[in-house]
Amino acid sequence: MTACPFNPRPILLALALLAFSILGADSSETAGSGLPVPRFVSLADDRVNARAGPGFRFPINWVYLRKGFPVEVVDEFGPWRRIRDIDGVAAWIHLSMLSGKRTVIITTNNPETTPTTLRRAPNKQSAPIASVEIGAHGRLLECEDNWCRIELTPYRGWLPKNVLWGVYENEQVD
Repeated sequence: MTACPFNPRPILLALALLAFSILGADSSETAGSGLPVPRFVSLADDRVNARAGPGFRFPINWVYLRKGFPVEVVDEFGPWRRIRDIDGVAAWIHLSMLSGKRTVIITTNNPETTPTTLRRAPNKQSAPIASVEIGAHGRLLECEDNWCRIELTPYRGWLPKNVLWGVYENEQVD
């Protein structure tokens, strides 16, 4: 009787394919930084260059001039982040020019609804605190269900999530 020699190649190949498929499935939800993509961040400086590509050698397409302006990270390449702003315009920004501080811009789900009312509690029957103009931006403090608490100096109050750009529909923020 002749013994058949053990060949570990098929087993190693199967394990390698399994490992790559597991790693590949995870990469669609996170990027090189390990943070989820897409995600919202804000501009860390009053002057931020928006470039055509991920590197200093790429031309500057425009300059953002508003610290705290919310942007959405849609891709990562080394220390560069491809962002999209409220107008849907995309560009590359160095990560040192971005902050993890969450901010939002007040929009509207109805073009005839201006201004929006900042409320004391997260419901439409709650007492109004201030009237907020479309386009104002503030700091995101927390979100629960369909409402977010924001700071629009000197006010803090609640707005419906559907009038905010800078937070996802199903996102809970603590």
